[in-house]
Amino acid sequence: MKETGPIAVHTISVIVDNEAGVLARVIGLFSGRGYNIESLTVSTVDTSHETSRITIVTSGTRMVIEQIKAQLDRLVPVHKVADLTIEGDFVSRDLALVKVAGVGEKRVEALRLAEAFRAQVVDASRDSFVFELTGAANKLDAFVDLMSELGLVEVARTGAVALARGQQGL
Repeated sequence: MKETGPIAVHTISVIVDNEAGVLARVIGLFSGRGYNIESLTVSTVDTSHETSRITIVTSGTRMVIEQIKAQLDRLVPVHKVADLTIEGDFVSRDLALVKVAGVGEKRVEALRLAEAFRAQVVDASRDSFVFELTGAANKLDAFVDLMSELGLVEVARTGAVALARGQQGL
C-alpha cells in the first residue's frame, strides 16, 4: 500500500569515505529512483579518517524519506546517515553571492537593505556590488527578491550545510 501522507522537507546528513565516485553513487541512488535533491553540499570533515559529510535537502512522504535513508545506509562507503529534521534541533545555513547593478537611489537602497540583512559587500565598482549573505534559505530568498527590484544581475548559492545542536556528533 503506497503512503500518500504529507510531503515534508528533510535535511539528511551522510558521513562517507572521502574517495572518488562516492558522490556519484549517492546522486545515482536519488536519480535512479526519481527522488529530487533540493540542495546538496559536500566537504571533507576529517582528514585523519578520510571522511566527508554530504548534506542533502530533499522532500517526500515519511515512507519515501525512510526509504531514502535505508538505501543510503546500504551504500558501502557510507558510515552514518542522520535525518536532522526528525532527530532534534539542528543549525542550517546557506551562502549566497548576489550581484546588484545600479546607481543613485537604487544603489543607496541596495546598501541599506544589505545592512538590514547583514550582508557583506565583497566586491564593489562604480555601478555594481557583490554581496555575501549567509543564513536560512528563506532569508536568502527574501534578500534576492528585494534585490530583483533594485537591479539584480545574478546569484550564486550553495546548498545547505547543517549540524545537529548539542554535544553529540555523527
